[in-house]
Parts: sequence; structure tokens; C-alpha cells
Amino acid sequence: MTRSSSRPTKPTAAELDLLRVIWLHGPSTAREVHQVLQSERPDVQPATVLRLLQVMHGKDLVVRDESQRSHVYAAAHAQDALQTNLLDELIQKVFAGSGKALVLAALDGHVSDGERAEIRRLLADTQDGSGGKGGKGHE
Repeated sequence: MTRSSSRPTKPTAAELDLLRVIWLHGPSTAREVHQVLQSERPDVQPATVLRLLQVMHGKDLVVRDESQRSHVYAAAHAQDALQTNLLDELIQKVFAGSGKALVLAALDGHVSDGERAEIRRLLADTQDGSGGKGGKGHE
């Protein structure tokens, strides 16, 4: 059964680890995902990666190409769309709907001087009307 909802299912931390690999490397087999993930987490087992991908397929977090012997998994949702949904949920649940409170919390010790300067540039661009949404495309 395919979900028609525009809001994807919230992935677990382990599922996000697998999604990050797929977003970075593109459609991948379970073995390829495991090989990449193993550099970060040597204890992760191939069977665990495969099982997680199967669960994620059931949750519509990934799509599966079954045309070859080794199934190829791809993200069902763009990285920025899923991040936006997770951020919206975080703002509502943790910061009582206040984006300002989220930004202030993020700026309090979680941002390097270089990142802070980039944020200032992005804000200035936005105020000048020359900037867009920010994020990708800005260096």
C-alpha cells in the first residue's frame, strides 16, 4: 500500500543514517549502503542494514527496484523535503511553534564563527531582496 500523504513517515535515527548514505551516493543496494555505513559504525551488520531497508520500504521512506537480483533502494523523498518536515515537527513540539526560539537555541553554542558570518550574509541578502530561501546554492 502506497501512502498518498505529502508528509512522509518520520524516520528513526538508524533509518536517517541509511537515508543519508542513499542521498549522498544515490540509489544503492543493501550491500553498498552497508559498506559506506561500516566506516562510521563498524559494528553494523549487513543483515541489519537489509532488514532496515525492508522496513523503510514498508514505511514508504525508500523505493525498491526489484528488476535485478540485488534490489536497489532509492530515497522516496528528497532530502530537503524530509528535513523541512522534521524541522517543522521539531519547531512545533520543542519550541512551541517559534522559529525564533529554534534559531536562538541553535546559535547558542552550535554555530562556528564562519557559519555565523555566513548566516549574517544570508540574512542581509534576504533583507535586500536578492536572496532566496537560503541553504544550497550559497557558498
